[in-house]
Amino acid sequence: MRQICDADRFLRSGAWKIKGGYRLTSKFSGKRVGILGLGRIGEAIAKRAEAFNCSISYHSRSEKPNTNYKYYPNPVDLASNSDVLVVACALTEETRHIVNKEVIDALGPKGVLVNISRGPQVDEPELVKALVEGRLGGAGLDVFENEPHVPEELLGLENVVLVPHVGSGTVETRKAMADLVLGNLEAHVLGKPLLTPVV
Repeated sequence: MRQICDADRFLRSGAWKIKGGYRLTSKFSGKRVGILGLGRIGEAIAKRAEAFNCSISYHSRSEKPNTNYKYYPNPVDLASNSDVLVVACALTEETRHIVNKEVIDALGPKGVLVNISRGPQVDEPELVKALVEGRLGGAGLDVFENEPHVPEELLGLENVVLVPHVGSGTVETRKAMADLVLGNLEAHVLGKPLLTPVV
């Protein structure tokens, strides 16, 4: 929304000195944020967006108790009522291409799609087409359908931010992941309840 990548290129190219100030962008504060998947990660995203006075809504397999966030029964209704749509659900057969043409069109030419989950949850050819045609305002993508292959068309677009699947790629996060594995192994060996059992 703030077009940081393009503004960075603008400054580095010397355009600021030649052309003057950078164009106006859009703020994130106060936006309607829709979250596909209100699990642990989705809730963490919601909490961060609340700090920017964003209104939060979501779609999950079922409505979550004990939350003040608005629930939508399907992804299209969620997208229709969002400025930013964040994909944070698990990849299953039901969520494969959950973000399709209908969802993208509901998000619209001013909407932004953020995918930090898994690439196959978004119909990537449809996403590319919508971005090129201006039917979608922008996208922030950490994941892609056929990693590490990224559609060539995306590389030339100014309305996208592309990163190589680095969402959890921090020293702190990877240490916490390793500690959790060790904690589960220790609990198993000692006959204690697992920290994160698979149900």
